[in-house]
Amino acid sequence: MNKKPNLRIWILNTCLVCLLCLTFAFRGPGERLFDIAKNLDIYASVFKEVNKFYVDEVNPNEAIQTSIDALLKSFDPYTVYYPEDELEDFMTMTTGKYQGIGIMLTHINHRFIIGFIDEDSPASKAGLGIGDEIMSVNGVSLADKDETEPGKLIKGQAGSSLTLEVLQIGQNKSTQIRLNRETVQIKNVVYSGIIRPGIGYVSLEEFNASAAKELKSSLLDLKQKGMKQLILDLRDNPGGLLTQAVDICNLFLAKDTKIVETRGKVEEWNKTYAALNSTLDDQLPLIILINNHSASAAEIVAGVMQDYDRAVLIGQKSYGKGLVQVTRDLPYRTKMKITTAKYYIPSGRCIQAIDYQHKNAEGVAQAYQDSTIKTFKTKHGRKVNDGGGIQPDIWLNKDSYSSFTQALLKQHAIFLFANYYKSKNPKIASPDSFTFSDQDYAEFQNWLGQQKINYESPVEKQIKQSLELAKKDPAYAQLETSLQQLKSEWTSSTQKELIAHKKELISLLEEEIILHYYLQKGINEWSFSKDPFILESIKLLEAPQKFKAILTTKN
Repeated sequence: MNKKPNLRIWILNTCLVCLLCLTFAFRGPGERLFDIAKNLDIYASVFKEVNKFYVDEVNPNEAIQTSIDALLKSFDPYTVYYPEDELEDFMTMTTGKYQGIGIMLTHINHRFIIGFIDEDSPASKAGLGIGDEIMSVNGVSLADKDETEPGKLIKGQAGSSLTLEVLQIGQNKSTQIRLNRETVQIKNVVYSGIIRPGIGYVSLEEFNASAAKELKSSLLDLKQKGMKQLILDLRDNPGGLLTQAVDICNLFLAKDTKIVETRGKVEEWNKTYAALNSTLDDQLPLIILINNHSASAAEIVAGVMQDYDRAVLIGQKSYGKGLVQVTRDLPYRTKMKITTAKYYIPSGRCIQAIDYQHKNAEGVAQAYQDSTIKTFKTKHGRKVNDGGGIQPDIWLNKDSYSSFTQALLKQHAIFLFANYYKSKNPKIASPDSFTFSDQDYAEFQNWLGQQKINYESPVEKQIKQSLELAKKDPAYAQLETSLQQLKSEWTSSTQKELIAHKKELISLLEEEIILHYYLQKGINEWSFSKDPFILESIKLLEAPQKFKAILTTKN
């Protein structure tokens, strides 16, 4: 009589076979074959002993998932295993598509509030807006739900319907809203337009499968509208597909121009990518905006344009991700994204900033040392470095927010006030003319005084620590008395902080309020007269001789 195999052992053996296959595929059998087989055998024995004798029941799925995660964590953060129940998120990341209604929820004070909404999405068409609270989905209350559960309830097959119970801004009673799910395409190009006579602006936020197609379409449209110069905004762009970066570079470079090379351990996978198509425009004056959150494919585009002296880069040093990942299919509808190579742009440099191969005694990966950084040259002989991201041609450092402002952001005070403001003001001026007045700021001060905001300034923290030390040492007893007498001076005061940081708070409040009324498009239109990066770009494009000199002068 045949007995059914133990499910846990069956799952374990499957995982071990996967691990063995992966190990052979990427490390090679060679002289390490025995060590690999030995350690996998030890691992299987350990799991069988734990499964058989551990005092509590062992969940094989959780245990194996934990061990896989621990294994991959020892490499780099981009080598990731995706179990079957996370495949939808993986597909969204690579294709830019998902089936839902086009919202992102924010969890604030045990409530699920719409924090972002896609234009032209089912949610937007149904009249939902930023700040509205989702109370239930298809009759399932969201009260006390885990943060991941609402998303699972809202997503579903395109064409299927769902009913939301929503408390909209300015209303005292919730309403039932019925809408149909659709296939939502996450836009790569979130804005394109003419922002000054002859100057086009495109904000590219993603590099999913339709990035190059969207950008090309936007550029053709802008050319018809009279674009003679372009600002391409890659700030906060985390990257994505390498092939899309290549195709986007091709829009600005002639056919057959070398774009990027990948080199890894599996030599037959090494590849040189070149421009395959005729260029859209290889003479268009181009400025690319980057910051320290521009990564991966965004860095390829910026770096390639810099290497060919094809664009002036303005902003901050980019993130420094010079690694390439491929997706491998695993058994039972699971997948793995694994780092297989580094990429090298035309000058020969790799801009990877963190050395994951050599870690310190605590197992933490470190940045490449200055002594290891090499210098390369662009097409016109300008010096550029590897090993730490793309350095812009013109540096613009954005001031960091004060500790008080950071505390307000962390406690969602700016977002919640925008909700309050919208409840009191059904309409506001257009994004390019709206201003947050002194009267509005006074209202914000009064509103904030009624909220429970936890804040202690760095000065107050330091003085309190000094007081605690003084109490323990008689030689400094008088220090305690002196500091206590000045308590009104060093104690944190909300009103004091609101006065000191008024300018940066007004900017954030304006931006958040405009987002509530006009969504992402409104934010872009507001930024054209406020954003120092864009203003500096316009100034440079209006000085063509200076623009040309940056790209042709050796440093």
